Amino acid sequence: MAATDGPPVVKLGPEDAMAGLVLSTEARWNQTEEDWRIFLRDGVVFGIRTGVLLVATAALLPYSGNNAWVSMVLVTSGHRRRGLATRLVGACLDTARRNGLTSWLDATADGVAVYGPLGFTPTMQLRRLKLAKPSQAPAPAPPAATLDALRARDRRATGFDRSALLTAFAGRSGSRIAATRGAMALIRDGRTARHIGPLFADNAAEALALVHAIARSETGPLLIDAVAPQAAFLEGLTASGWTIERPFQRMRLGPASAGAEEMPFAVAGPEFG
Repeated sequence: MAATDGPPVVKLGPEDAMAGLVLSTEARWNQTEEDWRIFLRDGVVFGIRTGVLLVATAALLPYSGNNAWVSMVLVTSGHRRRGLATRLVGACLDTARRNGLTSWLDATADGVAVYGPLGFTPTMQLRRLKLAKPSQAPAPAPPAATLDALRARDRRATGFDRSALLTAFAGRSGSRIAATRGAMALIRDGRTARHIGPLFADNAAEALALVHAIARSETGPLLIDAVAPQAAFLEGLTASGWTIERPFQRMRLGPASAGAEEMPFAVAGPEFG
C-alpha cells in the first residue's frame, strides 16, 4: 500500500481532545485532556480516522522565532506499520515548511532512526526519570516564584517565547512554580504522575536542592525530563532514588534560529520541548 493510500489526513479540532487522550493513554503517556487542548488550540493537530474512530495523530506546536515542535505522534495498536505516522509527520513538516518554521522534536530511540532520514539532526539528549513515591513524610512546599520570572528564565534557556504555554500550565488547578535560591521549576499534574519542568538553576547543587524540596512536599509519583549534559544533576537524581525510564534525543530540521543563554536542567516535556 502506498503512503498516500488509505483514509485521508484531516485537521482535528477541540472536540477531538478526548479521542486524542484515548490514544496517549493507550500508549501509557502522561498527557492530560488539558495538554491535548493546548495542541488543538495553539497548534495544528493532524489525524486519521477509520469511520468515527481516531486511530492516529501528529501535532505541530509553533513557538516564536519561526520554531515549532512536532509531537503527539500516536497510532493505535491495531493500525501500526501501515504508514500512518509517516503520513501525519509529513503533514506536520509540510505545514512547517510552508510557514518557514524550523521543526524540533524529542525522539525515542526508535524514532531517531525514523527522523534522521527525514533530515533531522541531533542536538542534545534528555533522560526521563521517575520517583515512584517520595520516601519521607510530606514537608512544606518550597517558596513560590512568579510566572513572569519563569517566563523570562525560560526564554533565556530556550531562545523561544513560550508565554502562552507556560501561562496555560501555571493556570491549571494543582500547578505551582517553586523556587529556592537560584533555581525555579514548574510543577503540574499529569495523567499518572506530577511533572517537574521546566527547571532552571545557576548550578547543579541548586537544581538538586529544589527537586528534593519539591519531592518532600509531594505525596505521589513524580516525573522529570532531565537534560543529559547536566551530568552532576542527573547523577544526583539517580543517587537519591530517581530511576531512568527512557532516553530522548532532541533533533532539529532547519536552521537554528534561536540562541540560548543558559542550559536548563529539565525541560517541559518531550511533547512540548
